[in-house]
Amino acid sequence: MKAVKAVKADEAVTAVKAIRTPGGFSIRVDPRASLVCLFLLAVALMIAVVLVGSGDFPMTPQEVVATLLGDGTPAQEFIVQEVRLPRVMVALLVGAALAVGGAVFQSISRNPLGSPDVLGIGQGATVGALIVIVLFHGGAVATAGGAIVGALVTGIAVYLLAWKQGVHGYRLVLVGIAIAAMLTGAIHYLVTKANLVDATRAVVWMTGSLDGRDWSQFWPLLVMCAVLIPLCMAYGRPLRMLEMGDDAAYALGVRVERTRGVLMGAAVLLTAVGTAAAGPVVFVALSAPQLARKLTRSPGPNIGASAVMGSALLLSADWIATSAFGERQLPVGVVTGVLGGLYLLWLLVTERKAGRI
Repeated sequence: MKAVKAVKADEAVTAVKAIRTPGGFSIRVDPRASLVCLFLLAVALMIAVVLVGSGDFPMTPQEVVATLLGDGTPAQEFIVQEVRLPRVMVALLVGAALAVGGAVFQSISRNPLGSPDVLGIGQGATVGALIVIVLFHGGAVATAGGAIVGALVTGIAVYLLAWKQGVHGYRLVLVGIAIAAMLTGAIHYLVTKANLVDATRAVVWMTGSLDGRDWSQFWPLLVMCAVLIPLCMAYGRPLRMLEMGDDAAYALGVRVERTRGVLMGAAVLLTAVGTAAAGPVVFVALSAPQLARKLTRSPGPNIGASAVMGSALLLSADWIATSAFGERQLPVGVVTGVLGGLYLLWLLVTERKAGRI
């Protein structure tokens, strides 16, 4: 048995190739993971083109591409550039942000259930948004700011309460579940205290939706993702060392608490800005990293693969929500909730059969 494991480990090592750059640096490349990322990116882009062409003013994929290249009619230019493209671009970034946040939390907690949905970060963002809506009657910008603040405060609380000479994975998950339960009670209380108009706004926001998204939501989200996702990728090797435990990471020269603090901060911010842009779109952060890891068959957090998987998942869910039920379009959060619930049941059954729970 040990010989078989050794052979598999050797095969995994040889599958990763090193490429030297002209400056003398070397880059490790996993061919399978690279192909998976390219495939998922192509899938996401194809779905994006189909989504841009769907609606009351239908367009073929060829017309969509021609319009994006500047060869469309004025009506097509307006529909694509001002109405549909911002929604699709926000979906791409929100899916990537949530998936990377989930991948980081799952690696830090060393638990497939350690996602922002389970740890209370999403609930914290929802409480922050509802406080702005119900108590201060704030607009869209103020609501997004409240969601970001709520997620940050919750992330700090989870980290501090889980701290005991370090942050153990199971303790982090248990503390997160407890805080999520308390925040869920706060969410229900805030909804009951709202007037009819604010309660309607709150319920619509809590469902998770991409309707009405424009370039004003896209540009701040792009800036945050352009900074935080490369930061998480840069910490990919230390994060992989953390998956082996704090003692092993210390022995390999990783500054454990500093690395964990930076990565958790980045993951909380990614979750916060994703939730602020589209509402609490559930289960993307939970399922995307696990699906990416199964496809790449690579150890470690798989940050890049998780990002493109999250984008493809959210775009697919939006496609189903807008096309599968005729004229009755659903919020994307409803579809991700149903699909994510089914995935969670499958994950629990798999973990139980493996004897891990």
